[in-house]
Amino acid sequence: MADIHRTHYARELGEHLAGKEVRIAGWIEDVRDIGKLAFVIVRDATGACQIIVTGDNVQKAVQAQRQSAVVMAGMVQKSKAKDFSVEVKVTEFTILTSAVHPLPIDPTGRVESGFDKRLDARALDLRNPKVAAIFRLRSAGLKAVREILFNEGFIEVNTPKIIGSASEGGANLFRFEYFKHKAYLAQSPQLYKEQLTLGLDRVFEIGPYFRAENSHTVRHLSEFTSIDVEAAFLDYEDVMDLVEKVVGSVVKEFNNNCKKDMELAGVKETRLPKIERLTYEQCLDELAKHEEKLQFGDDLSDAALRNLGDIHSGFYFITDWPLKLKPFYIHEKDDDPRLSKSFDLQHGYLELVSGGRRLHDPAKLRARLAEQGLNPDGFADHLKAFEWGMPPHSGWGLGFDRLMMVLTGAQNVREVVLYPRDTDRLTP
Repeated sequence: MADIHRTHYARELGEHLAGKEVRIAGWIEDVRDIGKLAFVIVRDATGACQIIVTGDNVQKAVQAQRQSAVVMAGMVQKSKAKDFSVEVKVTEFTILTSAVHPLPIDPTGRVESGFDKRLDARALDLRNPKVAAIFRLRSAGLKAVREILFNEGFIEVNTPKIIGSASEGGANLFRFEYFKHKAYLAQSPQLYKEQLTLGLDRVFEIGPYFRAENSHTVRHLSEFTSIDVEAAFLDYEDVMDLVEKVVGSVVKEFNNNCKKDMELAGVKETRLPKIERLTYEQCLDELAKHEEKLQFGDDLSDAALRNLGDIHSGFYFITDWPLKLKPFYIHEKDDDPRLSKSFDLQHGYLELVSGGRRLHDPAKLRARLAEQGLNPDGFADHLKAFEWGMPPHSGWGLGFDRLMMVLTGAQNVREVVLYPRDTDRLTP
């Protein structure tokens, strides 16, 4: 049996290792046969390296199919190749798994494939350095989010994704049979995270959520990753400040620690100045100047948001929405009960975050449920917690896939999701 272990990744090879034995593992990207020896480019998740194969190993290397998994051992030496400062002259060359050709796509990216074909072969697509870089950036972004929230005193929680009632009264839920009971896939952790502030004070969750929305756009998914935050004794402006810190931490992580992946993915460096805050009514005034007249209480259409995005480039908040446009749990403004203590974070026409101050008075909650045509009895388990001394609290949900779409410049949210689920795709 071959020893499958490596001593070094490709990115770790350098002149400081000249004259030393190493073991590397990865996949064959290219082979150049020049008779008594062959040059093999081996790539792993960190980069590529050049291998010199001699003797009995030449035929083995020349006959190997591209993308086959290999492990090899040899000595590091200086290289004359323009792309590599060192190379490895191997004494052991083992093919662990042969790739079966023809492959469905070319993971080097030299031969372009349609996006659907790439998704059908997603695991192989990730051998393309540009594609892999996007998902390393995604991982770095999630790490940055966790770090800033931990530093702000939040704890990470996990709430159920299988629920017994339509938690927010929404219609866009996936329904299924659950041991002879009716159940749904959660579209957000909203009610759970509110309840958790009762004893845990500040909580966040990063997880998958589900929305049965029959939308065929570049920004909608049926399964999406949401970052949800809820904090006791904070008002909506406080958690807006937190949104800025979170988005800023992701931008900073990319700019400071992910330059190589940004370069591979073709991502431009982002600068995040103080995010502008516009009230809903200011938006109506601005739209009226551009000959789009809306009445107070009208929702902002895609067209209206695109117009606002043209006026305000980059990120901007829309605050103080009409109360009637917001879910039942959103708190009204003290000085104008027509308005809500709420906000959305936009990037152009794209909504990234929705949040606000929540109602914590159980009598007001019941009244608001009735106003919106929802039966308070269906929320009995949730309302119980509000009788136990619920603190004032505020929070938000951030669509992380959309944030990644914005920060990477992707034209389709599916480009930044490993295995997207939408109205047409259930595989792989």
